[in-house]
Amino acid sequence: MANKRKIINDPVFGFITIPNDFLYDIIQHPYFQRLHRIKQLGLSSFVYPGAQHTRMQHSLGAMHLMSEAIGQLRLQGQEITMAEEQAVCACILLHDIGHGPFSHALENSLVSDISHEEISLLMMQKIDEELHGQLGLALEVFTNRYPKKFLHQLVSSQLDMDRLDYLSRDSFFSGVSEGIIGAARIIKMLNVHADQLVVDIKGIYSVEKFLVARRLMYWQVYLHKTSVAAEKMLVNILKRAKELAAQGENLFATPALHYFLYEHIDKKSFLKSDEALANFALLDDSDLVSAIKVWSLHRDVVLSTLCKGFTNRRLFKVKINAEPVSREMQDEYTARYEKHFGISREEALYFTGDETVSTDTYSPKDDSISILYKDGTVKDIADASDMLNINVLTKKVEKHYFCYLRLE
Repeated sequence: MANKRKIINDPVFGFITIPNDFLYDIIQHPYFQRLHRIKQLGLSSFVYPGAQHTRMQHSLGAMHLMSEAIGQLRLQGQEITMAEEQAVCACILLHDIGHGPFSHALENSLVSDISHEEISLLMMQKIDEELHGQLGLALEVFTNRYPKKFLHQLVSSQLDMDRLDYLSRDSFFSGVSEGIIGAARIIKMLNVHADQLVVDIKGIYSVEKFLVARRLMYWQVYLHKTSVAAEKMLVNILKRAKELAAQGENLFATPALHYFLYEHIDKKSFLKSDEALANFALLDDSDLVSAIKVWSLHRDVVLSTLCKGFTNRRLFKVKINAEPVSREMQDEYTARYEKHFGISREEALYFTGDETVSTDTYSPKDDSISILYKDGTVKDIADASDMLNINVLTKKVEKHYFCYLRLE
């Protein structure tokens, strides 16, 4: 019998242990191994060259933190069975398997009307069939149908193991020190009160730092204007490729990518048969990269120009505005492209993009971060914190990015 209790050397958390055969078999599943071929930060490596880490690394790190959190809650007197521990570890391992190539960048381009969370659930259900129902408890926790609600909060909340890992990991690999958080201390301060995950009052400063770090990482890394520009260029490339495919143009593509280029795939497609899910499971970053390299030589000037720019990092430039770009400004740019390339206005629009980006670092309406006091009272972090900017962090910040191709 092969030894399935492996140790992985992780640059962020040190040694990560795969504790049992069940979790090892999940990690070895093709759906999970696919995450090794999808970048965690999508196109952020255009800005931060070190950000080459994958969804697989993130998922393994989140599993490690989940094991630490379960151990801490048991020390606090919470009764968590081995089956429940195994279920939440499986949940956090599989929470990202529904991501497409380049993670969030193509959320609504290859498929429509279905989120990566919904695809993750479909994939988990498929794995559950193959494992003869062994993921049943994990699926209950994942969909928040399990009686112990705090277990779902460990997987998905405003202070879950997913966020604790990705902030630590993305900060490490991008080199952006503003994202460093005290994940170990936050976990040591975790407890459960009235079936809700809470943080002991002694950990309030670590939570405050976590919220500030999250805000800084969003604007400095996740929503960096160059990353947004690269994503917009990639989205426009796929949009043009799908348009040409609809016109009968024979485009180079791997079989899986070909399926999504030449078919309209939405939620109904995934629910109707296994074909959509099977093809989606074969897609990763390499399908897009190889196609874009070949398309850069295509006779269509729109597709080839965009692909050459993407391949050689001649990305869209960005203007940040307080309001959406005016119709006059967009017309001015498209007129330049019409004249320069000898193309129609509809084709010229592929060289621009108006993107509205927004984030609220902390939203008590969604799922609060609760602070537990020594006398047993519980307060929301926004009320418990004496730091002035906690309430500022609850406000949604919105920016308008106008992306455009700079002519040489």
